[in-house]
Amino acid sequence: MVRLSNYFANRLQKYIIICILPKKSVLLHANSDFMSVKTFFNDTKIGFILKNLLVALAISIVLLIILLSYLKRYTEHGIEVEVPDVTGMYIEEAYTLVAHEGLQIEVVDSTYSNKVPLGTIVEQTPVANSHCKHGRPIYVIINSKTVRQVPLPNLQDISYRQAEATLRALNISVGNCIYEPSEYRDLVLDVRRGGKSIQPGERIDEGSTVTLVIGRGRSNNKVDVPNIIGRSLTGARSTLLSKYLTLGMIAYDEDPTPETASLYVVYKQEPAAGTVLYEGSRVDLYLTTDIEKAISAQNTNDEDDFF
Repeated sequence: MVRLSNYFANRLQKYIIICILPKKSVLLHANSDFMSVKTFFNDTKIGFILKNLLVALAISIVLLIILLSYLKRYTEHGIEVEVPDVTGMYIEEAYTLVAHEGLQIEVVDSTYSNKVPLGTIVEQTPVANSHCKHGRPIYVIINSKTVRQVPLPNLQDISYRQAEATLRALNISVGNCIYEPSEYRDLVLDVRRGGKSIQPGERIDEGSTVTLVIGRGRSNNKVDVPNIIGRSLTGARSTLLSKYLTLGMIAYDEDPTPETASLYVVYKQEPAAGTVLYEGSRVDLYLTTDIEKAISAQNTNDEDDFF
């Protein structure tokens, strides 16, 4: 490399002397009519500086050539492989396939869809049949390995159309509709799956099918109001629905919190137990966490029934 650098330096020296410097140099002694190349670069200050600059330039050119040659080999410039199609494959299968091509798999995200098998690849970058270099990763998005669950929103007392749209946005479909007596027509009374009521906030699988209980207006049939003192809100609601009565106002003696919501029980109901109502009528409930208060209300109700 040193010999090559000196060669470039000498060539540049001669070029500068011929093209740049005048034949009669004013920088040399007055008695010198002409200065040889060797004398100029060895005996003058400006020649010494130019000589070092030329040597440095020559070394830089050589180093640049070596660097470019190394980078071309290191980056395998111009050598590419075709990206295989891994969409629809399980991640383990994709690892094996791309390994044969000298590529890698890197999972960057997951999503959920009930239209493709769980745990399979739904998207890849770069796309299939494109080209990339050896050792480069293929970034993939996989379908979740477990079914995603969503909380059921509160659909009570909203229209059927609104309830269906809300469920559809959560990827939950409506199967059958059951019409039962109610004060108002076409409002949702209950949501069921497998014949059991689903309470608001309860988590269900995406892609599930539910049944909506829809009000069809009051019936001419009459029914006795059941005694629901001491029952939880869920239990009281189920009992009323079984008698074709609907849940009316819900009042708490103290504001509930997420920690205490399940502890509330009914201590008062209007109309009272035993009242005769038309099917579809509403029953208002009052709830408390004070068990003694509920027991006292139950005893009072029993005494009223006795007399």
